[in-house]
Amino acid sequence: MTARSTDSAPPFGFRCKTCGVWHEGVPLDFGSDLPQIAIPPDEFGTRVWNDGDFCVVDEREFFIRGCLEIPVRGAPGPLVYGVWTSLSDNSFGRARELAAGAPLPPDEPPWFGWFANSLDGYPETLLLKARVQARPGGMRPTIELEPTDHPLAVEQREGITAERLIEIVRRLVHAGK
Repeated sequence: MTARSTDSAPPFGFRCKTCGVWHEGVPLDFGSDLPQIAIPPDEFGTRVWNDGDFCVVDEREFFIRGCLEIPVRGAPGPLVYGVWTSLSDNSFGRARELAAGAPLPPDEPPWFGWFANSLDGYPETLLLKARVQARPGGMRPTIELEPTDHPLAVEQREGITAERLIEIVRRLVHAGK
């Protein structure tokens, strides 16, 4: 067995072109804490209810957090964006029932929603049409964008290369820096 030199890079990771630092591993999960809502900070506490998976604004706008998955060609798993979509009052109620432990029928239909986050590095993603599909076992639902020519919808449908994954990760790891 040959010892690896301490100054060599780990076998799995990437050298960031932004900061020059070797990042061990490649994160595949990024999330948005809240849907994009226009509420002044001083009114947030009285107008917004949020438990991390569900959000209600002014008791009339309803949101659910789910997983938008983008296949990465040649990788064991997808890139996952934890994002929010709007739901109708009825769909929100059904989602809450399922989250509380109601059995998930195998033919549970998807719910319609409007994508409720702007994702950096893409043309505007806010208000893209989406389908929200409940999953069993307390897992967050999947979010599937309407099959349009929007780059995010194309990447979700067709997948991305490892090089594109590194580009996305580099941008997200260094967001705001």
